[in-house]
Amino acid sequence: MSQGIQPTAADGITTRCSKRDKRTILDISGSKKSGEKLVYMSVPDYTSARWAEMAGIDVAVVGDSLAMIAHGHANTIPATMDMMILHAQAVRRGAPNTFTLGCMPYQSYNTVERALTNATRFMQEALCDAIKPQGGRSQAHILKALVDAGIPTASHIGLTPHTIATMGGFKIQGRTAETAMKILEDALAIEDAGCFMLEFEAVPAKIAKVISEQLTIPTIGIGAGAGCDGQILLCYDLLGVFTDFKPKFTKRYAKITELAVEGIERYAEEVRSGAFPDDEHSYTVKDDEYDKFLSLVARRRHV
Repeated sequence: MSQGIQPTAADGITTRCSKRDKRTILDISGSKKSGEKLVYMSVPDYTSARWAEMAGIDVAVVGDSLAMIAHGHANTIPATMDMMILHAQAVRRGAPNTFTLGCMPYQSYNTVERALTNATRFMQEALCDAIKPQGGRSQAHILKALVDAGIPTASHIGLTPHTIATMGGFKIQGRTAETAMKILEDALAIEDAGCFMLEFEAVPAKIAKVISEQLTIPTIGIGAGAGCDGQILLCYDLLGVFTDFKPKFTKRYAKITELAVEGIERYAEEVRSGAFPDDEHSYTVKDDEYDKFLSLVARRRHV
């Protein structure tokens, strides 16, 4: 950055976690026994990661939902490993003291060899603390291979966005006894594979609570009720940044897009009226140097 063009302070914002220790796998896996509710948040970029760390979020999740949030796709399928690594690197820079979980994108873990290669990229290139594919019983051999390779691994069941084509879209899972039992069997398979945590998405609250009680590993819910051991929401959903649609399970804690549009409208109005930039937002030059410059300009005209 050029000398004299320095950023201003962060508008007096104070952080809650400036001296807080980074969470560990032991903290997370032990949270079920301790009863501590951990807070997860899906963050797609450097700025949202900074917000997460400043607010004291326990786990920053680099979810492939960023294909929708940051890239405008209709679902998560177009997310690639290169895309995820790029975002995960930005999140790590934004939240260096926050446990970071990288979500493996569509078809990046369809074989053991591919899963190990891509999970290693998250750990080595993006410095993630753990990774998360999707699936239960059908993916148990993949999950076990990752765990056996020494890669901290979680998984994701219920509504799994990578299988929306076979599910017929984004639909609630586990509303019948039979499908709820399938989710239970998936959860037990994830635990047996050695995963340190699992995520429920779009599962009836009563079902998720009962299944969570059958497990020794913590469960994180998104649209799965308060009976889970922790919760996750998308940063840009809960802050009202992403407004294309709002899932039922999302609670708006802020309306950032409304504020942003209002601010941009004021900016545009001031530019068009000539009110911006004013002296406060412009750089100055010493009078003698300015006079010398004018003399040089005048001399040049007569050369």
